[in-house]
Amino acid sequence: MEALLDAIGAVALILLTAIGLGAGYLAGKIAGRNMALYMVVGVVAAVATPFLLAALGIGILAAGGLLLLALVSAVGALVVLALVRALLGRK
Repeated sequence: MEALLDAIGAVALILLTAIGLGAGYLAGKIAGRNMALYMVVGVVAAVATPFLLAALGIGILAAGGLLLLALVSAVGALVVLALVRALLGRK
């Protein structure tokens, strides 16, 4: 059983990384510059969002499975990327 949970954790981490890379890639294409920055920020935000929500006491993510985890991390990454975009502004 422990091996199964380890495998699910590895799949979740890979999924969150892929979601962050995808969100960062799209944000970089929209912004037209700093593609690498947006991709790194997207990965960090997508991986950190579920941990942040768990630290805040929102434990429903565990019951929702990988699909809810992916959805929450995608929304978190997009919000953080929008904040980065607003802070960097147009140059």
